[in-house]
Amino acid sequence: MAVLRMDNVGIVVEDLDAAIAFFLELGMELEGRTEVEGPVADRCTGLDGVHCDIAMVRTPDGHGRLELARYRSPAVISAGPRTRPHNILGTHRVMFAVDDIEDTVARLRPHGAELVGGIARFEDSYLLCYVRGPEGIIVGLAEQLN
Repeated sequence: MAVLRMDNVGIVVEDLDAAIAFFLELGMELEGRTEVEGPVADRCTGLDGVHCDIAMVRTPDGHGRLELARYRSPAVISAGPRTRPHNILGTHRVMFAVDDIEDTVARLRPHGAELVGGIARFEDSYLLCYVRGPEGIIVGLAEQLN
């Protein structure tokens, strides 16, 4: 049996509304919000007493989705400083193709986004950068040239 598709990437946040606003400004669309709790959530996560708010956002083409989750219980556990470097073990970023990287960065700044480094040019193919968004999430942006 092979993987059929990647359904979504899950990100745990403390401020769900701020995370939603950030990803909507990026150009994603809110698919829906709900609460999850009970035995199925407990069993799936391996946690007891799960109660969490979830928002699903999707890319405009409908192929990419992020599940943003805010745990009411059990309490969230800090993974360390939110300014961790890019080379830390584990998931380090989610990458999005954008049509204008400089405009995208400018629109995300009021939502707390900061460039991790700078906007870099890869040959004559792409402009690339990483921004640190809400909760310290690193988001990659790629603008294809020509």
